[in-house]
Amino acid sequence: MKALLLSAYDAQSHRCWRTNLKAMFPDIDWTELTLPARYFPWRVRGNSLTWAFNHRATLTDNYDLLLCTSMTDLSALRGFVPALGRLPTVVYFHENQFAYPDNPDPAATRTNPVEAQMLSLYTALCADRVVFNSGYNRESFLVGVSRLLKRLPDHVPPGLLQQLGTSMVLPVPLEDALFAPDPAPRNAVLTLVWNHRWEYDKGPALLLAIVHGLVKAGCRFRLHLLGQRFRDIPPAFASIEALLRDHDALGHLGYVESREAYLDLLRTADVVLSTADHDFQGLSLLEAAALGCTPLAPARLVYPEYLPPACLYTGSGPLESQADAAVRRLLQWAEDKSRGTPLPGVDVRRFSQRELLPDYRGLIADTLASNTCLSP
Repeated sequence: MKALLLSAYDAQSHRCWRTNLKAMFPDIDWTELTLPARYFPWRVRGNSLTWAFNHRATLTDNYDLLLCTSMTDLSALRGFVPALGRLPTVVYFHENQFAYPDNPDPAATRTNPVEAQMLSLYTALCADRVVFNSGYNRESFLVGVSRLLKRLPDHVPPGLLQQLGTSMVLPVPLEDALFAPDPAPRNAVLTLVWNHRWEYDKGPALLLAIVHGLVKAGCRFRLHLLGQRFRDIPPAFASIEALLRDHDALGHLGYVESREAYLDLLRTADVVLSTADHDFQGLSLLEAAALGCTPLAPARLVYPEYLPPACLYTGSGPLESQADAAVRRLLQWAEDKSRGTPLPGVDVRRFSQRELLPDYRGLIADTLASNTCLSP
C-alpha cells in the first residue's frame, strides 16, 4: 500500500507522530511532505499553495491513503490538486487553535486566530476520519467550533458539529524502546526535570514561583532546565536560572542536541515537572514517565486524563496558590527520597507503539473500507 503523509507545520510533536507511524507500519510505502515549524500565519495559510505548485508530481502519484496534520489546508489543496479528493483521508489533530492561551507580554506580536481556526474546521470537514491526540483536544476543539459558528453573521450550515461527532481519540505513540528496563543511578538529592519549550504558554512564571518556594523552604534539590529556546525568551527564565545558580541547584541548562543524552538525563531524574498553560498530550512528560520519572502537573488541560490525583497539583486560582500546592508535593517527595521511600509511579505503557498499534491498524483499515467523506 502507498500512503502520502503531509505535515504542514512540522513541530516536534508532529514529527514524533509521523516517525512513529512509519515505524509501526514498515510494510506501507510512505511518501512524506513536510514544512518547517516557523512563520505560523503564512505556513497554515500557504501550505496548500506551496505544495500544489512546488510538489504537484509528488501529490499526484498513485496513492491508496492520505494522512495529514490539522495544519494542512486540505480544502484548498484538494481544489488545487483534484486527484487528492479521491483518496481516503485521515486528519490528525495534535492541537487546536481554539485553546491556545494569550501571550501576557503586551509587546508581543498579535495574530488573528480566526483564520487558522476556520482552516482547521474546513480541513476536518474534508476528512473521512478525524483523529485527536487526547480527549481534551477533541472537546476543546468542538467547544471552540461551536462558539465560532455562533459568532458568524448568517448562512451557517446546520449540523456541522454533528458531522464531526464521529471523530476519535488516538494518542501520539511513544517508542517501545523507552519502556525497556534500563536502571540508572539516581542523584542523592531530589532531581527535577522541566523539559518544555521556553515560551510563555509553558508557564515560566509559575515555574519561577515553584523554584522560589523550594529555595525558601530550604529544600535540597537539583533542576534540569531543558527544552528548546527561541529568539524571544520570556524574562522569567533568566530569573529562574539566576535563582538556581545562587543556590547550587542548577543541573543541565537548555536544549540537549543528542537524543540519547537527553534520555539519559531523564533516566537519572526523580520528577518531571509541568507548569504548562498549553498541552494537548504532554509528550515530553510522558517520555519522562516512561523512563521512570514521577510526573507532577497542574490539574488542568490534558493531564487529568492519565495522571492520578497524587501527581496533580491545583491548576486554577492565583499563581501563588498553584505554586504552593506544587511545592508542598515536592517537599514531601524530597523527604520520601531521603528516607528511601519510593515516589509514586505512573504506568504509561498504554501510550506505547505496541499498545496503540491495533487502534492505528483499525483506523487505517476503516478509512480504506469506508472512504465516505464527512462533507455533504
